[in-house]
Amino acid sequence: MTTILESFCPEDTFAIGKKIGEKARAGQILCLDGDLGTGKTVFTQGVAAGLGVEEAVNSPTFTILQIYEEGRIPLYHFDVYRIADLEEMEEIGYEEYFYGEGICLIEWASLIGEQIPSSAIWITLEKELEKGFDYRRLTVMTQGANPFA
Repeated sequence: MTTILESFCPEDTFAIGKKIGEKARAGQILCLDGDLGTGKTVFTQGVAAGLGVEEAVNSPTFTILQIYEEGRIPLYHFDVYRIADLEEMEEIGYEEYFYGEGICLIEWASLIGEQIPSSAIWITLEKELEKGFDYRRLTVMTQGANPFA
């Protein structure tokens, strides 16, 4: 199933993420893809807010994984932009998080695509400058029915 969502400003992107976070369930894996500056971190901040995370959420580019446990379920926030090879994911023990008690959110997920379960939810964020500088199209692809309904 593919769903297209539109964002006209960063606040919209945050709000979309927040709605998804409010409905997210343990075991879900959200895979984010999009060029630099498309709003992946703003979306992630919204998901965290929807889960009840109050601490600042930033992209864990240099640590690869940031764990937030204060929400209603844990948020495991990966940024795999700097992953050199898939062995690094093994070293982190990614399966513990993918199949853990929380929700995984993976920025730049296509870089580790072969390690992503087929049940993952893929969200691509894209700019369309002809619709405005802040416009983003979010394409959500899932297996089966909408998991956030």
